[in-house]
Amino acid sequence: MKKEEPPKARGDKSSYTDKQKRQAEHIETGYEKRGLSAKTAAARAWATVNKRSGGGKKSGSGRKMTEKEA
Repeated sequence: MKKEEPPKARGDKSSYTDKQKRQAEHIETGYEKRGLSAKTAAARAWATVNKRSGGGKKSGSGRKMTEKEA
């Protein structure tokens, strides 16, 4: 039988690329300069990175291309 891995904790950023992490950090700094709290700035920064890139690393066998990528 195959052993199931436990689900990743929310907020786990290990599946993001270094570039995505740098982008989120830069975006977060900008939000903080605008006066948002650190927690809110971080949440908005990661939401922005997710919207721009579609989330974490996207690779692997059998992944279908979306219309945007085609």
